[in-house]
Amino acid sequence: MTLAPLLNASPAIQIHAFTAMAAIALMFVVAASSLFIHELRMWGSWSPIHLLSIYVLITLPLAVLAAHRHATERHRRAMIGLFVGGLVIAGLFTFYPGRIMHTVLFGYAQDR
Repeated sequence: MTLAPLLNASPAIQIHAFTAMAAIALMFVVAASSLFIHELRMWGSWSPIHLLSIYVLITLPLAVLAAHRHATERHRRAMIGLFVGGLVIAGLFTFYPGRIMHTVLFGYAQDR
């Protein structure tokens, strides 16, 4: 493996590639760490957010593999799914009344 082709690429490609690599690592950490948060309990200790976390942990490597194989349409669909499911939908769950981010945004806590 060599980074030479990337380091010799245009600045736009370098920015895209390096920020994508950082985003992948961070998304993985966010999804994995959420498996240890059990404040919103719907099925025992679990919630729909945990299903989304599992979805991210499975889809993220598949999206990277698709990009590596130049399967751009599969990569595009996977990344859109990660954005919608892993960021938008999961993000909305963080603003559920009684959760920490709800209090951060609205400045007060409601009883669960």
